[in-house]
Amino acid sequence: MTPQIGLSLMPQPDFWQAAQPLFDASEVEVVEWSFDMGWGGVSLPDPLCSVLRQFSQRNGLLGHGVSYSLLSAQLDRRHWLACLQAECRDYSYRHISEHFGWMATRNFARSAPLPMPMLPETLKLGCDRIQQFAEIAQVPVGLENLAFAFGLQDVRQQGEFLDQLLESVDGFLLLDLHNLYCQMHNFQLSATEILNLYPLARVRELHLSGGSWSHHGTATIRRDTHDQAVPELVFELLKLALQRCSSVEAIILERMGNTLNSEQEQIQFRQDFTHIRQITDRFTIEART
Repeated sequence: MTPQIGLSLMPQPDFWQAAQPLFDASEVEVVEWSFDMGWGGVSLPDPLCSVLRQFSQRNGLLGHGVSYSLLSAQLDRRHWLACLQAECRDYSYRHISEHFGWMATRNFARSAPLPMPMLPETLKLGCDRIQQFAEIAQVPVGLENLAFAFGLQDVRQQGEFLDQLLESVDGFLLLDLHNLYCQMHNFQLSATEILNLYPLARVRELHLSGGSWSHHGTATIRRDTHDQAVPELVFELLKLALQRCSSVEAIILERMGNTLNSEQEQIQFRQDFTHIRQITDRFTIEART
């Protein structure tokens, strides 16, 4: 199967200025929508709604939640799941993913997704939550790997933790390559070392994005902020991932809205998309010969 190449949709005007030429040229084969960004009475732009309808009808719409907070204990998820149920009535998603980790508690509303140690209690909690998620979605469900880690143990445990959570629903892994790049830099790991930590047979979708550097004293931390061009090393990771992940269906380029403010940034965004296609096409041709 040749992976389809697509975009993570954003509601901001600068994203549509950058992406519209790709849609006009029929370059975008699949789209991903972080649907919970549109809940709560948010007004979505007409181009986004039109694309959601079109790709929903052609089985080219992927769902990606950002606020379920899988590993948050004592957090009532019934409202979120009810909204997901309504979302799945409005649009036909091919599959739906969420983030590994947690981002909220009763007194802490929202953050970047944070890791949790793999313990019998956290594993049971996560399995219960992903099963609830799968029962509502009624399509294949998956989890995305994190860039954040408090230490090397978090990095080394994440793949096994994900594998055990996904096993409970026969789910898929959404492998975010920029998140791997962050872990490689922040913990001095090679591409082979980091890939060997994950259940690559479960990978159904890949994410590529850019990010930023955060300086703290003598330390420089790589962060998954989705606000810059894709680094060349992430494209190299794509080549390795395609070689080792035999079930990839979709490759998604991510970029936050309000970060494509200049013409050069918008051109670079389209060039990144084209580079993903070139790498994927080259791999497909080589695999067939």
